[in-house]
Amino acid sequence: MSDTVPETEIPEEAGVAAAVEAGAPAGLAGEPEYDPAAPAPLSVPRTPTGNADVDAQLERLGDADHLATDGHLEVYEDVHRGLRDALTALDARPGPPAPPPARHPTTTPQRGPSGHTF
Repeated sequence: MSDTVPETEIPEEAGVAAAVEAGAPAGLAGEPEYDPAAPAPLSVPRTPTGNADVDAQLERLGDADHLATDGHLEVYEDVHRGLRDALTALDARPGPPAPPPARHPTTTPQRGPSGHTF
């Protein structure tokens, strides 16, 4: 008999668990690392407005959920431009015709001292 301990192979799964217990970084142990700077959806509900142009721009805001913060500015500027264009288009649409000037049928023309009608 020998005083030495025979070497035994440690299964890989046990080695990963031992590395995690020993305080090894999660990335080394086969676990995904938590990255606080990674994009995370805000999960802000976007209620449809009924205006197709505006609703399309609201949906475009969802693209920012999958981008890092340095990519948000481009999306926000694009949405702002689209919303401004949608509002401009609303102003450019012809509205209902203006009502004709009101005439009072009971009013009779008046004559001034010089004989002119007004």
